[in-house]
Amino acid sequence: MTERIVVVGAALLDGGRLLAARRSAPPDLAGRWELPGGKVEPGERPEAALVRELREELGVDAEPVERIPGEWPLRDAYVLHVWTARLRPGSAAPAPLEDHDELRWLAPAEIWDVPWLDQDVPAVRETLTRLTAGRAH
Repeated sequence: MTERIVVVGAALLDGGRLLAARRSAPPDLAGRWELPGGKVEPGERPEAALVRELREELGVDAEPVERIPGEWPLRDAYVLHVWTARLRPGSAAPAPLEDHDELRWLAPAEIWDVPWLDQDVPAVRETLTRLTAGRAH
C-alpha cells in the first residue's frame, strides 16, 4: 500500500468569517478557491506544518484550534486534513504570497459566492456548520 501524504488545510477564522484563497497555480486549479495550506514534511507534526504553511503562503502567525473530522482524497496518494485556525495577536494581515492571487474573508452568507476546489467543499461545509453554531472564534 502506498503511504499517504497528508496535506493540511487551514479554515482560518476571524470575527466569524472564513479566509478563502484563490489559486494562481497550477493552471488546472487557477481561479478556484481553497483553504490555504500544504504538504506535511517528513517528521513534521500536522499542526506544525499548518503554522509553517500559513507563514509561507500568507505571511501570518496563526495557531491551529481544532481538527475538523474527516479526510478527503486529493490527487494520487495525497489526503487532505483540515483544522480550524486563528491569527495570533499581533499577526500581520494575510497577504497572497505564494500560489494565490487573491484572498477574501467570507461571512457565513458569502461562503458559496466563490468556486471552491471540489476537495475543499466538505471541509468548508463542516467549517460553516461550526461558524453558524457559534463554536468557532
